[in-house]
Amino acid sequence: MAGFVRELERRGGRPALRLEQRAAGGVGCVVWDAALVLAKFLETGACPLARRRVLELGAGTGAVGIMAATLGANVTVTDLEELQELLLVNIENNRHLVTGSVRAKVLKWGEDVAEFQPPPDYILMADCIYYEESLEPLLKTLKDLTGPDTCVLCCYEQRTMGKNPEIERKYFELLQMDFELEKIPLDKHDEEYRSEDIHIVTIHRKQTNFPS
Repeated sequence: MAGFVRELERRGGRPALRLEQRAAGGVGCVVWDAALVLAKFLETGACPLARRRVLELGAGTGAVGIMAATLGANVTVTDLEELQELLLVNIENNRHLVTGSVRAKVLKWGEDVAEFQPPPDYILMADCIYYEESLEPLLKTLKDLTGPDTCVLCCYEQRTMGKNPEIERKYFELLQMDFELEKIPLDKHDEEYRSEDIHIVTIHRKQTNFPS
């Protein structure tokens, strides 16, 4: 299948990540803008990643998770079975840049997450909110994966077309039943990789949901 490479430059003149994309095969096969924004936000150092356990949901090309692994995190990038080959290619292409570790696993939202326990320190999500039918499985997976200290970083592009605003509103409404949300101000994003319509939100479980 035809592929094309997206280079993602890194700070301080360090070698760029080389991310293969696919010309066909659905939404997971290209590096979306929200993934670039979140990957570059991680590089600002706002979240300490060295030796932390990190899990990326809906990883697609793996851009965000692989960036975290170059910053010293121990990362599991997850997506559906059909994305595993692309994830493995990108892990292999960038392995020489990784200072932590990175592996790819199948994770279908809403299904059992026992193999991903104990809860990771960070969960990364870039542009995972676009199918109404995936909202409840995604929320179940978030609840099943998060512990009291897990920080979820959710980056999404605000879309105004079709059903997107309604899906987004419903997602955050459902999310706030179990989680606290805080928006990261735009001036804290990478100075070049930022956009008024791309938001990063930190998400934590409400402490009342855990036995004391």
